[in-house]
Amino acid sequence: MVAVGTIVWLGSEVMFFAGLFAIYFTLRSTSPDLWAAETAHLNVPYSLTNTIILVSSSFTCQFGVFAAERLQPRATGWSPAKWGMVEWFTLTYALGAIFVAGQILEYATLVSEGIALDSNAYGSAFYLTTGFHGLHVTGGLIAFLLVIGRAFAVKTFGHKEATSAIVVSYYWHFVDVVWIGLFLVIYVLK
Repeated sequence: MVAVGTIVWLGSEVMFFAGLFAIYFTLRSTSPDLWAAETAHLNVPYSLTNTIILVSSSFTCQFGVFAAERLQPRATGWSPAKWGMVEWFTLTYALGAIFVAGQILEYATLVSEGIALDSNAYGSAFYLTTGFHGLHVTGGLIAFLLVIGRAFAVKTFGHKEATSAIVVSYYWHFVDVVWIGLFLVIYVLK
């Protein structure tokens, strides 16, 4: 039931981000000259690197799910092949945190170049879409901490704990897919 509820909730999140994409496309279509001028400030190679970091976190997250499905909460050896859910999710957390820090650094750079939330329609659209995504990533990071903490808190890692890990992975993969869409729309289709 938890997995089904999560999928239904993610459906509502799809609608939320669809609204943000609609805002972005609408504002872009009404101000093409503004968009051309402002997107010139974007550092695409930097953002591509940040995107690769986030997408790679989906792979580490999935390895954590595989470990949780084996009911293996922690490592049985030093090599990654023997890692448990905790180690994989800790690595996923680190990659997600690096992504968020990268976004904050990008925001600071853009603000110093005069692109702020209240500067114009482009700034509003850019910060709303990427900012809400960043908040969702932060929510996922908190969820990882809760699942990792739960793995340490229980005496026996069982089906309930594995289901929690799987549900968090659904959310994380969703957040990654949304970012790929945002990256393509904002950075590639400038």
